Amino acid sequence: MTDNASDPTVRRLRGEISDLDHAIVDAVNTRLQLVAQLRSYKASRGIPFVDPERERQLLDELASANPGPLSPQGLHELVSELLDLTKREVTRDDGKPG
Repeated sequence: MTDNASDPTVRRLRGEISDLDHAIVDAVNTRLQLVAQLRSYKASRGIPFVDPERERQLLDELASANPGPLSPQGLHELVSELLDLTKREVTRDDGKPG
């Protein structure tokens, strides 16, 4: 039996997964910064922050672009959680993410 830590395939795959995890965190942070800017802009013009129609459009666009293996249900859960997280992050404290 091979020790997981010394198996080159395990190490390589873990490294690739770690790289992707870092890219996901970077992408979410960038998304938060952009949404915070959008929220501020909307607030300055009296436009509601949350747009349920835009959220539906986003989910539809991503569902159409999703080649899998992420299931439609998994995609829906991921996007819903991302939207919920984004709303919480940009509205906490003074509205600045981070």
